[in-house]
Amino acid sequence: MSFANKEKPDVLVLFDVDGTLTPARLQISEEMKSLLHKLREKVVVGFVGGSDLQKQVEQLGSSVLEDFDYCFSENGLTAYKLGQKLASQSFINWIGEEKYNELAKFILGYLANIDLPKRRGTFLEFRNGMINVSPIGRNASTDERNEFEAFDKKEKVREKFVAALKEKFPDLALTYSIGGQISFDVFPTGWDKTYALQHVANEGFKEIHFFGDKSYEGGNDYEIYNDERTIGHAVNSPEDTMRILKELFF
Repeated sequence: MSFANKEKPDVLVLFDVDGTLTPARLQISEEMKSLLHKLREKVVVGFVGGSDLQKQVEQLGSSVLEDFDYCFSENGLTAYKLGQKLASQSFINWIGEEKYNELAKFILGYLANIDLPKRRGTFLEFRNGMINVSPIGRNASTDERNEFEAFDKKEKVREKFVAALKEKFPDLALTYSIGGQISFDVFPTGWDKTYALQHVANEGFKEIHFFGDKSYEGGNDYEIYNDERTIGHAVNSPEDTMRILKELFF
């Protein structure tokens, strides 16, 4: 077993990032970092998020590969164990340039034709394992993100966008997952956060806990939260995460 130094080396605790370990797109608190450090002495600790590693470094700190036993970026399509990179996958190789071009043109055309109070920048972000679509743009400030989130809850902008994509591309085996405040992810079906679990399948874990704030159907934590291999914990904030961790492990 790779983690014989732990008090419970057969227990893995995985976390979503945004809304679970940190406020959306903001940095981790010192209180959370301290609690995770203590938790890591007891059990194996990792995160699984939809963003790329650079964004997770911005939120969780420059020493993120040393602070977690497992780091799963882009739902585990980019993965690290004890700081060492594991095998990765590529969205563009899976879909092909021709189909991706069709998908991207439709997304950009749809974005141009919807009415929004504000637009900022980076509406379509290409990643290794997926694409991320943001109607307001990922360059929005924290206040602008909060404003769009409230607008989206009323107008269902992302929900309608996803429905249009499903109607336009019924032949593509793609999953559309709404997460965070301002965007949704598009990736091959099966490449949701449960993808990360294949990296730990042979480690002998008797329990795998998962903490996430988007555990409802359509949220980007839904599949792994409900997976039979995990014990799911739905949270509403980093403070909620800390409360449950203390109840379970301390």
